[in-house]
Amino acid sequence: MAASQESLEAWEARFEAKVRASGLGDDPAHDIGHIRRVVASARRLALPEEADLAVVLPAAWLHDLVNVPKNDPRRSSASRLSAEAAIDWLRSVGYEQAPLDHIAHAIEAHSYSANIECRTVEARVVQDADRLDAIGAIGIARTFAVAGQLGASIHDLDDPFAHDRDLDDRSFAVDHFHVKLFGVARTMKTQAGREEALRRAEFLRHYLAQLGREIGAEPRQI
Repeated sequence: MAASQESLEAWEARFEAKVRASGLGDDPAHDIGHIRRVVASARRLALPEEADLAVVLPAAWLHDLVNVPKNDPRRSSASRLSAEAAIDWLRSVGYEQAPLDHIAHAIEAHSYSANIECRTVEARVVQDADRLDAIGAIGIARTFAVAGQLGASIHDLDDPFAHDRDLDDRSFAVDHFHVKLFGVARTMKTQAGREEALRRAEFLRHYLAQLGREIGAEPRQI
């Protein structure tokens, strides 16, 4: 069977193998678990949007093919570098299921820091899928995992919810909820993505309320 005639299921096994072989670095928030969750969410979101899975799936699997650390000045270029690496590889293995430029755009536009406008439904699906993994229970886990890796504290001991200081998510993990996570929830492009983001954002609010009760501090108003 020619490479271009392989089923998407067969291609997915190759996509995952490529991701694993490329190395995922030591970022606990961008491990193979993150990739798999993004793929699963993208598949769910693609159905009601009638998005082309031949574009969505490779883009979701390969969206972090080049992983740049959060504190690296090249961070905003990570999605472009991933798109370039993904397309080079897809071309080399004869992936002809969908236009490669559509896959490249979906990968490049997924990034929050790159701030690229989505031009296709497939890009909107992949972007939403990636951003859903930043909020809710898994988003909380990833936030604290990255904070630990970067040497940040859980919260400021004197002003945990930044009532009388500037937010600083490089120093305090809890600040990241307000610096980014609640904002992420408001950027969803698909209907199903927006609905799920609302549920996950509500979970973030409940978490902060519980944290406030446990440490004796009043959370910020959202």
